[in-house]
Amino acid sequence: MKLKKALCLLLAGAMTFSLAACGGSGSGDEGKKEEGKGEDGKTLKVAAVETAYGKAMWEKVCDAFEAANEGVTVELTIDKNLEDVIDPAMKAGDYPDVIMRAVGAESGMTETFIRDNNLTELTDVLDMTVPGEEVTVGEKILPGFTENTIVNPYGDGKTYLMPMFYGPCGLFYNAGLFEEKGWEVPETWDEMWELGDKAQAEGIALFTYPTTGYFDAFFYALLHEAMGEENFTKALKYEEGIWDTPEAQQVFDIIAKLASYTEKTTPANANDNDFQKNQQMILDNKALFMPNGNWVIGEMAEAPRAEGFEWGFTALPALEEGGERASYSFFEQVWMPKEAKNQDLGKQFIAYLYSDEAAEIFATEGGAVQPIAGMTDKLSGDAVTYYGIYDTGAVAVLDAFSTTDPVEGLTTRGAFFDPVNSLVSGDKTEDQWIAEFKEASDAFRGALKE
Repeated sequence: MKLKKALCLLLAGAMTFSLAACGGSGSGDEGKKEEGKGEDGKTLKVAAVETAYGKAMWEKVCDAFEAANEGVTVELTIDKNLEDVIDPAMKAGDYPDVIMRAVGAESGMTETFIRDNNLTELTDVLDMTVPGEEVTVGEKILPGFTENTIVNPYGDGKTYLMPMFYGPCGLFYNAGLFEEKGWEVPETWDEMWELGDKAQAEGIALFTYPTTGYFDAFFYALLHEAMGEENFTKALKYEEGIWDTPEAQQVFDIIAKLASYTEKTTPANANDNDFQKNQQMILDNKALFMPNGNWVIGEMAEAPRAEGFEWGFTALPALEEGGERASYSFFEQVWMPKEAKNQDLGKQFIAYLYSDEAAEIFATEGGAVQPIAGMTDKLSGDAVTYYGIYDTGAVAVLDAFSTTDPVEGLTTRGAFFDPVNSLVSGDKTEDQWIAEFKEASDAFRGALKE
């Protein structure tokens, strides 16, 4: 099948963007569809991140939506630096109707819209019938993807962001190296440290990471392993005293110890320009594990690699034998600014994104997998390895820190995860990090959205 062949190709994804339009591409007005060409002049403005999934899937989805909606023109903007392209127009009052940009980006654009209460509620989209089908959007989306603080950022049971392409996040490694050395993939953290000592004796670091931003998925999975669902939820809401618990200390201790096993050159390249140098360490057998999502396969597709290299993927080790092993599932989000002029048409477009037709375009053209019923049955090859991780006992973790009002000088990434660079370099002690972590958590708790 065409779909299976496409998904056998390495799954891409993630966080970069390039200006294009349905039916064309370019970095300016060139390639954009002529506004108002439709009979009734309806023009829908869509802005999307161009990731390693590429442009073509968005262009073809827009074409298909136009074909099914006579008189509608979709004006698509897709760029690797989306904020730089759309910010000037938004400051002048010209907003896209639909934006595909996930939380967690360095720019924090999506978080800014959330904190400023500038999103259109999309709860009603869940009750819309998927265009051309007989099920609602809510019935089609997989469980858990609409019941979390990412898509329901205000804790009021209302949906403001809709889940899009997802990919399990875990630890990537060179399976060929493990086979060559006769090493087993650690199932507990004690086994991880033992392997780290073995690798160190051969001049190989146990760990690296692309940037500290990748510690969000890692941290959430580890926190869930240590705390369980109830206290995990409390931690994400910055509950007073939660970071003083033995479970929290266990999380801090593991990350601090892992920092001591991390390749020392990692912090120097842990930025948006040089992160692939850290990823390359896995391909060169200079480090054993790195946290990442399935898009890394596409990002490194043309990179040189050690002889016998083969991608391996695993959930985080358990805290103790037989304990929970967790894998965070990263997913992107699509949303609508409150200032969007064509909200009804925008909601129809968002509902269409969950159709079988759109899902197949996303998968065949870019390898992007929608979180909808039936998709995993269509996977094969490498895709089964990554998306099948939850079929082999790993617990799926989906949630994230609760949204707060702006706190001057603080972001969750800056306060909680960026200090890992300093732990690795030795510029900061574990106790210093924990003290700053707790202080920031207190500030976030006081700014929780009501």
